[in-house]
Amino acid sequence: MINLQRVLEATKDHANVVVPELDRLVKLDPYLAPYQDEIRRRYYIFQKLLKQLESEEQGIDVFTSAYKHFGIHINSQTNEINIKEWAPGAKAMYIRGDFNNWQEKQYPFTRDQWGIWRGTIPHLPDGSPAIKHGQAIKLLLETSDGELVDRICPWSCYVQRPEKSNVYHGVFYNPPEDQIYKFKYSQPKKRDRLKIYEAHVGISSSKEEVSTYENFRINIIPHIVKQGYNTIQLMAIMEHSYYASFGYQVTNFFAASSRYSTPEELKALIDEAHKHGLTVILDLVHSHSSKNVLDGLNMFDGTAGCFFHDSPRGYQTLWDSRCFNYLTREVMRFLLSNIRYWLEEFKFDGFRFDGVSSMLYHSHGLATDTDSFNYLQLAHHVIQTLFPESITIAEEVSGMPTLCRPLAEGGAGFDYRLAMAIPDLWIKFLRDIRDEDWQIGHITWTLTNRRWSEKNVAYAESHDQALVGDKTIAHWLFNEQIYSHMSVFAERTPVVERGLALHKMIRLVTYILGGEAWLNFEGNEFGHPEWLDFPREGNNESYKYARRLFYLFEDDTLRYKYLKAWDKAMNDLEEEYKWLTATNAFVSRKNEGDKVIVIERGDRNLMFIFNFHVSNSYTDYRIGCGQSGKYKVVLDSDAKSFDGHGRINDQQIFVADNIMWDDRPFSFQIYTPCQTVLILASLEAKN
Repeated sequence: MINLQRVLEATKDHANVVVPELDRLVKLDPYLAPYQDEIRRRYYIFQKLLKQLESEEQGIDVFTSAYKHFGIHINSQTNEINIKEWAPGAKAMYIRGDFNNWQEKQYPFTRDQWGIWRGTIPHLPDGSPAIKHGQAIKLLLETSDGELVDRICPWSCYVQRPEKSNVYHGVFYNPPEDQIYKFKYSQPKKRDRLKIYEAHVGISSSKEEVSTYENFRINIIPHIVKQGYNTIQLMAIMEHSYYASFGYQVTNFFAASSRYSTPEELKALIDEAHKHGLTVILDLVHSHSSKNVLDGLNMFDGTAGCFFHDSPRGYQTLWDSRCFNYLTREVMRFLLSNIRYWLEEFKFDGFRFDGVSSMLYHSHGLATDTDSFNYLQLAHHVIQTLFPESITIAEEVSGMPTLCRPLAEGGAGFDYRLAMAIPDLWIKFLRDIRDEDWQIGHITWTLTNRRWSEKNVAYAESHDQALVGDKTIAHWLFNEQIYSHMSVFAERTPVVERGLALHKMIRLVTYILGGEAWLNFEGNEFGHPEWLDFPREGNNESYKYARRLFYLFEDDTLRYKYLKAWDKAMNDLEEEYKWLTATNAFVSRKNEGDKVIVIERGDRNLMFIFNFHVSNSYTDYRIGCGQSGKYKVVLDSDAKSFDGHGRINDQQIFVADNIMWDDRPFSFQIYTPCQTVLILASLEAKN
């Protein structure tokens, strides 16, 4: 076992540790120079842990394969069933279920010095396994005070909720060979320029029901492809007994949620995405665990510890959940194996790590939790060593330095962090500030205020803003008229006019300036009119708002089709001009009086001209640019194809002359209507 105290005491030697590329990090960001000692200390512990796993556990490959022998497994040669569990606080352990009519102590386990219990169930006289595929099973533990309690195996790959019960039970998952899904398509290579479609399988239908993996595969993936996204981020896959938790109160970490059907159908979904060249990212919840006892990890062995800190540190009071004791050997084995399981068995292409800010600090952004930082380093070592084409994204709001820097620099190893301040900006502006008082400089500052050496995923809104109690951007803009005036035959009121214009502008300016990747939540691409509210006691268990009304954009008489078309046009334009990876973004104008923002981005000199003014349109408005020659309009939010007024002649050619403007060497004049954005491309730029 790793002696954590020994590791921590040994950190006095960290000053001599070599962080291979620390000099490169400090050169990139001199601000970090005073913190080199702390970076070395964290790196020292990370390396020490790796070395101990190498010497004591036969290396990271063997260590992370634990899901193949921990839990309940059938020996394919003998049909014996072998069980292996870690429960150091238990006095005894048994297994029971449908297979033995729920007898209590028929199959006792044995315990070793580390608290690992083992049991074997022999095959039946006819040679078949004693437990059949699909039968309900539970572990029976005797706690230290002699109480017998049922528990679900922490390594269960399938659990189900019995009819008329809120408590899940384990299921022996051993389907016949002909029912096991065989992957047909190769996984995509690690890509940049992520265009992410954040989605929830259960709400991916217009019906008032829990939708399925099959529905998503057949109906939603084609929509994602048509819209020009190249990445799917799947939420709420890890099993959670409380549907309204949106998947963030995980009870069973190795189980793909049975409410959407079987693990095999999830595999088919992922394979179908790979067929279309899509990257598929799992929303991974390792930041905390559900407090459920009967069907979760809490009190698994009868103690408040086991997987969690047995102290106030083991509770996330804001979320009413439990916090892992990350550097305990068996917790590391469990979580790192969990990472491997999803990448290896389901062919996910990476993760969006949930709640990283909560992991990193002991209290509300104060006092860094080094244990969790070292865990994240170990997690990335596993991912990058065994699955180097995988992508990782951190849900992290504090902007902690080095989070998205390589392990060799002493960083945590993430590829991206979510730009979480941006949605807050738009909510504040839409809720509290009149359009004429919008601060253009504040918009551009918030969109560009990030650690330039660490990549961000930009988004104007995600699932957080879609939840009941909040509003999507479309809902803020259209208010109650989103239900009464979205018909093309309805009066085009000032509210509708403004909503159509700003929905397009807000999304594009965020896309352009906010990061090196783009994210959209399911339904927001067409201005979905309703929030999300999962069935719960407070709404009489209704599914009315736990769905997405995809039929809205298919109706030619409704304006949603225009917002959907704009969403596709943005993605298509990025695919052509590849601005997400361009390093030459330049904001040449942010005029508070005119409410105009001018941005250059990309190797082909794209010019983005945003006029946020409520009523002022500008004729012969001079725009500075970095390249001379001819420019043409390649996208226009005022085009009639996007429900605009068609005030721009898209065939007009603009010639940049040698007049310096806004610190740019060249410039041209253009008509820019109010509340519109125009995108121009240089005709001379290289493709």
